[in-house]
Amino acid sequence: MKTTLLALAMTAGAAAAEPILVPFDGSFDDATFAVESAIVGKGLVIDSVSHVGDMLNRTGQDVGSEVTIFDDADIFLFCSAVISREVMEADPMNIEFCPYGIFVTDREGQVMVGYRSYPDGPMQKVQALLTDIAAEAAGN
Repeated sequence: MKTTLLALAMTAGAAAAEPILVPFDGSFDDATFAVESAIVGKGLVIDSVSHVGDMLNRTGQDVGSEVTIFDDADIFLFCSAVISREVMEADPMNIEFCPYGIFVTDREGQVMVGYRSYPDGPMQKVQALLTDIAAEAAGN
């Protein structure tokens, strides 16, 4: 049984979709402000902002690495009561996708706004929301 579960977990991880990336013409700070504004502008509340870039830069030496992965990176986590209820009424196990996240990265001066790709079916409503937010933030 454990072997089967491990095999399923490894297969699921290998099949993960690539993130959706939207180039941002501006600074990291401008991008984070634009993403925050776009989320709040949809009437949503940001639960937290994870400062992943700061953490990676701060802990690199502690884990024996000199690699700079991101010059900066933040992840905005939030939920939509309306859409979350809708997708979880369709399948309660869609809880695995909540909260939703949009990230902003800066690598060597290239700023990107991105989010994960969601499976076909009800979760496409979440993907459409994230697509709208990212496009608005990027000025598209």
